[in-house]
Amino acid sequence: MAAPPTAVPWIAPVLYGVVLAGGTYHTAVSPGPVDAGRTAGFVAGLVLLLALEAVERRRWPSGAPARTAGTLLAFRLVLFAVVAVLDGSGVSRALFVLVPFTARLALGRRAGLVSGAGCVALLIVGYAVGVPRWWMRAEYVSDLLMLGLGLALALSMASVAVREQQGRERLEGVLAELAGSHERLSRYALRVAELSTADERNRVAREIHDSLGHHLTAIAVQLEKAEVFRTRDPQASAKAVADARWSAGRALTEVRQSVGALREARPFSLNRALADLVRHLGDDRLTVTLRTTGDEAGFDAGSLTALYRSAQEAFTNAWRHGRATRIDVTAAYGESTARLTVTDNGRGFPTAEDAQPDRTGSGIRGMRERVELLGGRVDIDGRPDRGAVVTVTVPRRPSAPGSTG
Repeated sequence: MAAPPTAVPWIAPVLYGVVLAGGTYHTAVSPGPVDAGRTAGFVAGLVLLLALEAVERRRWPSGAPARTAGTLLAFRLVLFAVVAVLDGSGVSRALFVLVPFTARLALGRRAGLVSGAGCVALLIVGYAVGVPRWWMRAEYVSDLLMLGLGLALALSMASVAVREQQGRERLEGVLAELAGSHERLSRYALRVAELSTADERNRVAREIHDSLGHHLTAIAVQLEKAEVFRTRDPQASAKAVADARWSAGRALTEVRQSVGALREARPFSLNRALADLVRHLGDDRLTVTLRTTGDEAGFDAGSLTALYRSAQEAFTNAWRHGRATRIDVTAAYGESTARLTVTDNGRGFPTAEDAQPDRTGSGIRGMRERVELLGGRVDIDGRPDRGAVVTVTVPRRPSAPGSTG
């Protein structure tokens, strides 16, 4: 896109003023009578040129269309010729440098070069017609050289103005693109913050259900047991109260650990956590066994915690809902995966369909969500009155320093 005429708006008016001053001064100091009509025509031509500049800048502040610009340039050329004929000083020939200058700005580089060459050719033709052997006269050769130099300078200045205008437009485009990118990034950041908040809310909900929910269930069961055995078996009742107290203490400890995990990483051992859980769950009505193989050191705390929460959920389902009397727990750490298997001899699921993801309770759903976020999977095999088998598998991921005990 060519630079608009307003790229250098002062050049044409200044040149018109210089020509007007030079022409009127020449008329004032020349001997002989003044031709008032010729002088008036000379001044009127320059005034028309100034008016044309003002109208064009107001009507097309960003540059006239190519066809309109060509028409205006032709009109200027006619006015330049009229002013040059009426000017006795010869100063008005400088107006012709505006022809290639304006053509370069409005129509492009080729139009500027063609119009500049046309101005030189027009002057040569005028000399050839009106001045015999003009090439032998120094003043005419000097005028031709000065015109050529002026045209070259005008074209150079116009080219600089065009490049400056194009650079400004590119900069404005880059700034607009940067502003758009900043707005998009702001929207993305807001969206990420919303998603992070939702993920954190879901994580906290799973933590509450898997940890506090499990322990509160255990406390309720143990207190019911203590109530039943209060008179018949005071020793069993006291043990149930102790176990309920332990579950309450354990719930408080896990809440503190969860809060601490928000501040800094804490070592976590799945083996120790499972052993502690099994030791306090087993009693004369429920037998719980634990077997571990492999080394948990190569697994990150997030994966191990997911297995522990899954074990808590499986214990709760087997103990409270399945009425199981035996639970077998196996934790196996392999080269690429860690697997937790919880097997019970409870009631299982009434139908095979009840073990599917969309038929299970919020605890199983939360377990699946937690494990699937880590790239693992949960498999449940529960047959009516023949117990259930819950298998949770998580892949090995790089563990952070100090993430395991």
